[in-house]
Amino acid sequence: MSHDDKVLITNIQRFSVNDGPGFRTNVFVKGCNMHCVWCHNPETIKSTRELNWRASICAQCGRCFDACPKDAINPPIDPEEARADNSTYDKIIRENCDLCMKCVEVCPTGALELIGQDYTVEEVLDEVEMDMPFYENSGGGMNITGGEPLVHPEYTAELLQGARARGISSCLDTNGNCKWEVLEPLLEYVDVVLYDLKHIDSGEHRRLTGVGNELILDNLKKLLEMGQPVWLRIVVIPDYSDSLDYHEKVAAFLKTLTHPPERIDLLPFHNWCESKYRQLGIRWSFADTPAMDPSMLRPAIEIYRDAGLEATIGGSGFE
Repeated sequence: MSHDDKVLITNIQRFSVNDGPGFRTNVFVKGCNMHCVWCHNPETIKSTRELNWRASICAQCGRCFDACPKDAINPPIDPEEARADNSTYDKIIRENCDLCMKCVEVCPTGALELIGQDYTVEEVLDEVEMDMPFYENSGGGMNITGGEPLVHPEYTAELLQGARARGISSCLDTNGNCKWEVLEPLLEYVDVVLYDLKHIDSGEHRRLTGVGNELILDNLKKLLEMGQPVWLRIVVIPDYSDSLDYHEKVAAFLKTLTHPPERIDLLPFHNWCESKYRQLGIRWSFADTPAMDPSMLRPAIEIYRDAGLEATIGGSGFE
């Protein structure tokens, strides 16, 4: 990989406190090798740039419609009609759009924006290093997330190595859906692996994400056998992975491992990302599913603790 090679980044988010030890800066890479039906970061799934439209600040002035050379913009309508919860209007005719960005250039409110900006490794590290005082005082650092960082293995490796050279602690947030030969060489530069477990049953896992979980569970075992610090993150989805029976099965599986994860974070489903789907012109099947009250996970937490496992709700120690 060339020193000047770039990868699309959707966001560099500062002051995260639920994604590893201390204050952390989350680097969201674009591209994923799963398609989780509940995904809370839909803007990171595709590995290509996308055009975002925010109805909430769109003035429906028509400038984008006049500027578009590809007939990829719908004519303006009443702004309140476009913003209505039941609206099916999308400013962009996405199958016609070639991302020329002429609409973005003329938009007076910023309602149209490009998702995904090119960053070299050094550009990311320069941004991350700006918060070094917060890392030193809290035990924090950088968290590489996405999307899935291991879709870009060489870039992720250079990012981790560069962070180590600058004295920055790193966490790797991964779904584990990769060959061990890809994951294993990175571990000498990683302080904690944040490992996502989508579902314990491979059939359900495939139905919900598009892939089975055999490779994922095998990589988890290998990580723990070698003594790698792992925080296991279990997303809890209504009607999919929220029953006590389900969590008893997960706890029983974890008890069979040579070494348990350092901790388990139960992540309750939320629907705060519904606006992201609308902005990308995607109809989300979970749009009408209420956010889960974290207190609903207290009985599940006790299952893990009774099994001798350290567990939190939402990664924050919520009780």
